[in-house]
Amino acid sequence: MNTAQFTPAGTLTAEDLGRIHLIGVGGVGMSGLARLFLTRGLPVSGSELREWPSLAGMRALGGTIHMSHEAANLDGVDTVVYSSAIPQDHLEMVEARRRGLRVLHRSEALAAAMTGRRTVAVAGTHGKTTTTSMVTMVLQQAGVDPSFVIGGEISEVGSGAHHGTGEHFVVEADESDRSFLIYRPYVSIITNVEADHLNTYGDLATLEAAFAEFARLTDPAGFVITCADDPGGRRLAETLRAEGRRVWTYGEAADADLRLSEMASSAQGVRYLAALDGRSLGEIRLPVPGRHMGLNSAAAVLAAHLLGLPVAAAEAALAAFPGVRRRFERKGVADGVLVYDEYAYHPTSMTLALQTLREVAGDGRLIVVFQPYRLYRTRDLQAEIAAALGIADELVLLEVFGPGELRQPGEGSAALLAAVPLDAAHKVFVDSFDDAPVEVARRARPGDVVVTMGAPPISLLGDQLLDALTVRAGGVAEPVAPGPVVGPDGTVSTTG
Repeated sequence: MNTAQFTPAGTLTAEDLGRIHLIGVGGVGMSGLARLFLTRGLPVSGSELREWPSLAGMRALGGTIHMSHEAANLDGVDTVVYSSAIPQDHLEMVEARRRGLRVLHRSEALAAAMTGRRTVAVAGTHGKTTTTSMVTMVLQQAGVDPSFVIGGEISEVGSGAHHGTGEHFVVEADESDRSFLIYRPYVSIITNVEADHLNTYGDLATLEAAFAEFARLTDPAGFVITCADDPGGRRLAETLRAEGRRVWTYGEAADADLRLSEMASSAQGVRYLAALDGRSLGEIRLPVPGRHMGLNSAAAVLAAHLLGLPVAAAEAALAAFPGVRRRFERKGVADGVLVYDEYAYHPTSMTLALQTLREVAGDGRLIVVFQPYRLYRTRDLQAEIAAALGIADELVLLEVFGPGELRQPGEGSAALLAAVPLDAAHKVFVDSFDDAPVEVARRARPGDVVVTMGAPPISLLGDQLLDALTVRAGGVAEPVAPGPVVGPDGTVSTTG
C-alpha cells in the first residue's frame, strides 16, 4: 500500500472525529481502537458479520454494533474508519464517500488519538505485540497510567486498549502496509527486522529502508531502541548512529547497551541478569518461558530506564507478566493433553515458539495444528515454514488463510505439506475446521502438548479441541459453536 494514501499525524484529535463508525469492528486491531474511543467517552458504532468475543465488551461500554454491512449503518456518523483488510469497494466505504463523510485508515484514527501524548511505538517483524504489552504493564506498574492500543489482549487484563490519564501512549506500530510511517513517536522500539510483507515491499532492502524511515520519525528529544542480537536491528542501529541519532540496544551480544547474561528458560519461565553500560540492574524473571520472551522484556526494561522510571517497577511488572492472548496462551488440559494457542506464522517466530513448546512438552509429544497466513508468505517462505513445522512430532495442516488473494496452481497447503520433513504417517491435511478436533483426538496421547498456530481464524479452535478430548475421555463437552468457514476470498463465517 502506498503511504500517500495516509495522512501523517498532525493536530487532528480523537474528539475532532465526532461520531465514529468502524467497519469490521470485531478484528483485534479495530476492536482495540473502538475500545479506546469508548473508554475516552466518544460515540462509537461498528459493523460485523459474526459475533466475535470482543463485541460484548464494546456493547457494555456503550458501543452500537450492527451485525450486517448496510448503508443505513452510517446514519448520524461523522467519521468512518477502515483497516487494510477492507476493500475500497466495500459498500459502507462507497456510501461514506458518497455522503462526504471523513474516511480514515485505522492508523490515521489512531494517530488522532495520540495527539498531545508522548508516544512509545513498538515495531518489528515479530515480538511487537508481546513487547508492547510488557512496556504497557511496566508503565502501569510505575503508576503513570498510560493509554495503549495493542494488537492483542493482555491475559487477565482482558483488553488490548485503554484511555489513560497519563502523558504516555503505548502503541503497536504495524509495518505490513507502511501505515507505521504516519506516527511521530517519542520512543521507537524495533524488535527485529526480517523479510516479511514482501507483497508490500518487494525485497528486504526496501523493508529495511522503511524501518529506518520509521526510526527517523522519532522525536529528536526521544530515542530509538533496537535489538543487538538481530542482524537487521544491528544494521539499523549502525545506520542511525552514523546519522547522529540517539540509539540504545539490548541483547546478549557483548556490545549491547543493555546486556543480558546467564539467560535460562524452562517450562516455569525465563530469567536473566541485566547490566546497563556495565552496571548491574539485577535479575529479571518472567513466568512465561522462551528466550525470545526474555529479549522482548529487555526492550521494556531499557525503555523504562530511559524514560526515567524505576527499574524496580519493570522487575515487578515482568515478574507478574501474564502473557498475551494468542501468544503462547494456555487454553487448558483435557484427558491429559495440554492445549496452547499461538499466533506465530513467520518461520522465525514459529521456530522460537515451537522450541519453547518442546521445553513444555518434556517427555510428551508436540502436536501442531497450523493454518498458514497469506499465500505469498507461504509460497515465498515455504522451505523455512516447513523446516519450522518439522520441529513437531505430529502436524495437522489447514488451508492457507489469504484474504483477498487469488490462489495460483500449486499454491497453498498441499505444497507446504509435502515440504514438511515428517513421515506421511505424522502429518495430515484437513480441509475443514470441524475435522481438526477429530484428528487431534485421534492422535493425541496423555502427556502430549497440542498447539493451534497461525492465522487469526485458528484461534477459534482451541476450545473445540479441548471438548473433543473431553468427549474422548468419557466426559460431556460444553456446547460450542460450529467451526469457522473460510471463503475463497478469505472471509470468515460460521456453519449452520
